[in-house]
Amino acid sequence: MTNRAPRSPHRNEGALQRPGTPQGSPSPPRPQGLLSVIQRLRGSPGQELRIVLLGLDNAGKTTLLKRLASEEVTTITPTQGFNIKSVHSHGFKLNVWDIGGQRSVRPYWRKYLGSTDLLIYVIDSRSWDRVLSRQELAELTEDESLTGVPLLVFANKQDLVTAAPAAEIAEGLSLHTYRDREWQIQACSALSGEGLWSLTAVGGSQ
Repeated sequence: MTNRAPRSPHRNEGALQRPGTPQGSPSPPRPQGLLSVIQRLRGSPGQELRIVLLGLDNAGKTTLLKRLASEEVTTITPTQGFNIKSVHSHGFKLNVWDIGGQRSVRPYWRKYLGSTDLLIYVIDSRSWDRVLSRQELAELTEDESLTGVPLLVFANKQDLVTAAPAAEIAEGLSLHTYRDREWQIQACSALSGEGLWSLTAVGGSQ
């Protein structure tokens, strides 16, 4: 399959939306991505953040986590159950829970949601299941443990020609209906690391 550079997030693939922002309301451009989210979440220099990393199987969650932890991504084994990594980067300590996305594991996702500071949902932009992805994400965000918890969607595998644009995925996930939390969607390539920390994202509610 032919590879290419990830789409620029400046092509309607970025911009934070806060809860309560009317749909279609212009937002001033500002840096987005994981770095900007954790900068707003961290209350004090020594505070640790708990992040839950979810998504359907083969979305690239483990590759993304390894890239965030500055580890080699040449050999990836699908997550069976869950992985936990403490990521130290940009002056932050992130305790990231990578939960498997197989059908047999998804019913147990909710057991890991307590005390979550940020939910990251990873999408395989190349061949994503629009209906199932939207359904799983909607059920997650309705869980009481995630009330008001910010949502960051990574539209992964943007280095592939067949990848759907982040804005198209945002529409397919009905992210514009999420008015009870901050959300954003970020085009990225976990394999190359592009778009993971700080670019400009498509944004959401509150």
